[in-house]
Amino acid sequence: MLKAVLFDMDGVIVDTEPLHRKAYHLMFDDVNINVGKDLYESFTGQSTINICKRLVDHFSLKENPEHLVSLKRKHFKYLFENDDELILIDGVLERIKDYHSNGLTLVVASSASMNGINQIFKRFNLNPYFSNKFSGADLKKSKPHPEIFIIAAESTGFKKSECMVIEDSTNGIKAAHAAGIFCAGFKSPHSSGQDYTLANIVISDFEEISYSNQDTFF
Repeated sequence: MLKAVLFDMDGVIVDTEPLHRKAYHLMFDDVNINVGKDLYESFTGQSTINICKRLVDHFSLKENPEHLVSLKRKHFKYLFENDDELILIDGVLERIKDYHSNGLTLVVASSASMNGINQIFKRFNLNPYFSNKFSGADLKKSKPHPEIFIIAAESTGFKKSECMVIEDSTNGIKAAHAAGIFCAGFKSPHSSGQDYTLANIVISDFEEISYSNQDTFF
């Protein structure tokens, strides 16, 4: 029986991808690099510092990864406060309320920084529904390593077999699979180029995984 749900954030709870994409490309311009579509899509689900480490190595940049992180976050902060593209994913708030009202334990397990997670949760008043929040940026390993989901599942006090992960990225789905946790792969217009092969179920609408429907998928 389903007792806890571990949510990714970007692309699952909120569509920050347009803002992140703008912020990253402004940072790419700052350091004068041209990042192609395939390389950019391979970053999905990874922490900012790990992405910046890859960029430094790939382009042999003289700047250190931390400098790239600071540039990207500066741009994202401005966009977060001034860009009107930031919205919750369709149907996710209803599902969060549905799970919470039925007594499920909800945890966010995101590659975003904790500051970024807290910004989103404050803006959309999500804190009352979640028991815990975990940032991959605070951990030793980034998705597709399973560390964040193992820790998030342990925090619920339930068995991994009683937990479900909701993810939209190749790296996140791989991490859930490696952690041995049931994974619902959320396929949305915002998650192009991702591989859902390892997901236990692939959905395109949150209604498909409503609490009352769990017997059909979990």
